[in-house]
Amino acid sequence: MCRVVVNMDMKPVEIDSATAAFPASVAHLMPKREDIPAEFKRHNGTKWNRFAADWFFSGIKATGLIPKEGIDKNAALRHLSAIQRSFEPKHEHKESAVAYLASLWFDDKSVWS
Repeated sequence: MCRVVVNMDMKPVEIDSATAAFPASVAHLMPKREDIPAEFKRHNGTKWNRFAADWFFSGIKATGLIPKEGIDKNAALRHLSAIQRSFEPKHEHKESAVAYLASLWFDDKSVWS
């Protein structure tokens, strides 16, 4: 199982196949709730909260996501997917973590369907 702490520079970490399939403990992949800016803690508070909610409730096609420079799109999506699929953290923490990390890793011009 992957036991890498979120990098201090907040880059996505490689998620192994077992963690991707059965993401039990993902706290090490998420920023602490108190470290997430307030705007990401409100449901639909940002574009990226809507991204997290759309993904969680309906699924998304990520073809229109534009990774920021130095970000591996597939690694970022696997990292976020592991958080989304885990049963461990409270939903509110997962949504805010996915929204915040997505805002760091993807260009604001990104779209999804």
